[in-house]
Amino acid sequence: MKKFKFNLQLFATVQPISPVNVASQTASGSDMSPTMKTFYDTSLLENAREQMVFTQFGKKQPMKGRKCEWRKFNTFAKALTPLTEGVIPDGKSFGMTNITAETTQHGDYVAVSDRLELESYDDVIYGASEEMGAAEGETFDTLTRNILVAGNSVAYCSKGTTPVTSRAGLTNDAVLTPKMVAQAATWLKKNKAPKIEGYYVAIIHPSVAFDLRNSDEWKEFHKYNDVTPIFKGEIGELHGVKFVESNEAKVYKAATEGAVATYCTLFMGKDAFGILDPDGEGMEMIVKPKSQIGGPLEQFSTIGYKFCHGAKILYQERMLRVESGSSYGDVDEAN
Repeated sequence: MKKFKFNLQLFATVQPISPVNVASQTASGSDMSPTMKTFYDTSLLENAREQMVFTQFGKKQPMKGRKCEWRKFNTFAKALTPLTEGVIPDGKSFGMTNITAETTQHGDYVAVSDRLELESYDDVIYGASEEMGAAEGETFDTLTRNILVAGNSVAYCSKGTTPVTSRAGLTNDAVLTPKMVAQAATWLKKNKAPKIEGYYVAIIHPSVAFDLRNSDEWKEFHKYNDVTPIFKGEIGELHGVKFVESNEAKVYKAATEGAVATYCTLFMGKDAFGILDPDGEGMEMIVKPKSQIGGPLEQFSTIGYKFCHGAKILYQERMLRVESGSSYGDVDEAN
């Protein structure tokens, strides 16, 4: 992504915008040609999607009013009891379960002064839309992550041969190992979790990935197997699990001297969670040129985003949070 240098002093001269004034303006983009509006919309959303690692694995759902709703048919037990001749069995009731999630709205904007827009060598409107797009995608993905790491199913990495039974017992040497990867995959299989394009998926922090990729088993597998990435952010495969790397993988760390970080790697099967479809009512690009929003002297333009977010774990048995330490546990911060 191209980075832009901004004159912070020029930004500082822009006066705060009254909520009343903003609300009284016409629809976003009304003073822009359709081509320009489409260009900026596309720029923002494509840039945002590059940041959305968690979101790519959710079961997409349009928004219904202020809620997202997912439905699933109830399952049936096995009919192991033999039929009795001439006797009609009781049968089962067929039903459906509704799962809903409340939606929340989020957004931000930046004001660009007329002097910055006119005097800069760079296209600051485009640059601001790129950076806003990145912030939008990261915000959306982090909101999703925060819901997923609150799931009911958790396992803790051992310290060598010593089991760990809580987050408090994790230290830097309680790293994610190939054996734990195999155990997580086995857990998903035993819970009959369907796979995603033939694989289970684990979203992993770079610090945890560093330790795993330095294991002999990882090196041997990738030495003799041509692993073709199929997911955004994918870094490799082990024991039928595709690993997708993200800086947004959850990190916990107490704000005390000498504390070490705890990392969450999420192992999941297909449709483990649902999410509001960001291509529907999820995301909106709002660009207001200085002729529309900049006051009597047209002194500034604004570039911003707004979206609704909603997510929910649909199948607790299809998602396992594996908590571990890392050799980077002393230096990494909570996120």
